[in-house]
Amino acid sequence: MIDLVAVVAIGSLMVLMMYWLVILIKILGYKSNAKKQYPVSVIVCAHNELDHLKKLIPILLKQSHADFEIVIVDDRSDDGTYDYLLGNQSDKLKFARVDQVHDHINAKKFALTMGIKAASNDIILLTDADCLPVSENWISQMTGSFRKDVQYVLGVSPYEKSKGLLGQFIQFETQWTAMNYIGFALAGNPYMAVGRNLAYRKSSFLDHKGFSKIQHITGGDDDLIVNDHATKSNTNVALGAETLTYSLPKLTWADYIHQKIRHWSVGKHYRFKDKFLLGLQNLSNLVFWLALIILAIQTNNYLIPAGLLIFRMIFVTILNNLTSKKFGYRMNIWLVPVMDILYVGYASLFGIIALFTKKVRWKK
Repeated sequence: MIDLVAVVAIGSLMVLMMYWLVILIKILGYKSNAKKQYPVSVIVCAHNELDHLKKLIPILLKQSHADFEIVIVDDRSDDGTYDYLLGNQSDKLKFARVDQVHDHINAKKFALTMGIKAASNDIILLTDADCLPVSENWISQMTGSFRKDVQYVLGVSPYEKSKGLLGQFIQFETQWTAMNYIGFALAGNPYMAVGRNLAYRKSSFLDHKGFSKIQHITGGDDDLIVNDHATKSNTNVALGAETLTYSLPKLTWADYIHQKIRHWSVGKHYRFKDKFLLGLQNLSNLVFWLALIILAIQTNNYLIPAGLLIFRMIFVTILNNLTSKKFGYRMNIWLVPVMDILYVGYASLFGIIALFTKKVRWKK
């Protein structure tokens, strides 16, 4: 029995190692190829985000890019957003206003559609009202990876560091998610992105009839667009410190859990191939820890479980350290082993909850 459990633990770790090695090799092998500056429309949807817009808009207006506009979509705000926009006219700033929710389409998707249709340029760069680019070259770096055949450019958007266990875990989980979707994209299988830092062509969006296939789904305005239409040949990534946008993390576990259930519930609409690959990864993770616990309880020889645990912890720490540096920031590496243990429980529990969740809500 002990031999069988040891084999299961080793086998599941080997499966994980195959994923992690591909991700590590692909991300470390990435080289920035941002060259040409294209006309760009930056789109931000805002629902009662006045305080954030007051910080974001001046930063966007200072971007070094040669030819860009900012399209702010005021999505039913009642906090003075519209009056603020009226009082801050600029040649580079335009805005659209959504006055009511439409039953046939999710509110966020409707607002995004309004913004995209209002855009003057073919290349669309998306971010959120509570996100801030860290560089004046953000637009240039994110959109410089477009080529004639490229329709999608995926970026990374970490959360700002905050104190406490929740803040540390959000950092780790966001890094883990970014490693996955960036690594998979570089390996030729783009399956998702984050709308806080994503660029694609307006023409592609309109050719695929926008959000028509997913208009009834809460969320998915970023990852399902990529999952449905991004391919090895039409997708690129943009990495490095100048490509990042930082967002504000949730401050309570309740808000964070609600957010993640919404995100994870979208995953059941992915392509079968992606659900299989991600499911196998998560299952291997869970099986490894269960087998390791059983092995530690039943064996008298602790060298095997201790060796497997130490090997995993060292490799996961190296993986997170090297990839976060490639993304353009540094993690608190000493906390990675602790967060790695917490992550498997989080992923298993909320993955199951999201799978059976039929309806989730947006902010309001």
